[in-house]
Amino acid sequence: MSALTDAPASAMAAARPPSPGRRRRRRPRPLFLLLLLLGPAALLIVVFIVAPAFYGMYLSFTNTQLTGFAARDPKFVGFDNYAYLLTNSGFLSSLGHTGEFVLYSAIIGQTVLGMLAAILLSRPWMRGKGIFGAAVLMPMIVPEVVASLTWASVLSNNSSGTLNQLTGLFGAPPTDWLQVVPMASVITVNIWRGIAFAMIMFQAALEDVPVELIEAARIDGARALQVFRHVTLPLIRGPVFLYLLLTTISTVGAFGLVYFLTQGGPGGQTRITAIYIYERALQFSQVGIGSAASMILLVIVLVLGFVYVRLAKVEV
Repeated sequence: MSALTDAPASAMAAARPPSPGRRRRRRPRPLFLLLLLLGPAALLIVVFIVAPAFYGMYLSFTNTQLTGFAARDPKFVGFDNYAYLLTNSGFLSSLGHTGEFVLYSAIIGQTVLGMLAAILLSRPWMRGKGIFGAAVLMPMIVPEVVASLTWASVLSNNSSGTLNQLTGLFGAPPTDWLQVVPMASVITVNIWRGIAFAMIMFQAALEDVPVELIEAARIDGARALQVFRHVTLPLIRGPVFLYLLLTTISTVGAFGLVYFLTQGGPGGQTRITAIYIYERALQFSQVGIGSAASMILLVIVLVLGFVYVRLAKVEV
């Protein structure tokens, strides 16, 4: 009889779940797991982004150069480099050219055309979506050097240039486009390169818009433009401002495309801040001034990023 009474007790003990203390000891430690997963990425970010940024900040307060006495024994000069840049017409002009380049090529050109491409791909009546999407994506996969050389041939000043051949069909003489309209030329090339990324982000955002809301707006008599302005655009506000943040950062730091096409010329008309920093730091060996210019550009980008985040109403 005792064996029978002991059997259910032992079965209940076996079926009883382990105590919370035992279960807690078996789980891996959250801090260790977090360090294991994020540690390598965080280390790379610190080594290749954070540390160079702080070192560049330190260099901006010195008169470090690549040649001369300052290269052997750099001195701490405080805010002298910043005072020089903020009163230097060449640097202020480069900031203006950068603002023009970012505004027309990234904020207006790529955003508007990328949105139009995404809307076309989202329409059911659109035919040849594969060919259209591949044509838009092609510039994104072309290396920057190849794209620059290709456009240099298109905008060539002789009669064999592609654009001059097209305008020649209407009787126009050959034009040196990179000399006559240099900023418009590099803006056009940068728009051509950036439409694909805008189209991908906007198309993904448009797919998340509920179809029921669009159909309800159309039943109420709203036109296509009104539906997009009052229904679709507010719903994709976050992705739009996220794209504006990303494209502004990448366009502010653009260097190769503009340098390969114009090298900042003619007469400094396309000398954006990235080219100014390159010339000061490497061509003129003034690393301290180049670092200070980089810090000023970094502050401007951070301010723009904060504005974008606030406009998108994203919690950070």
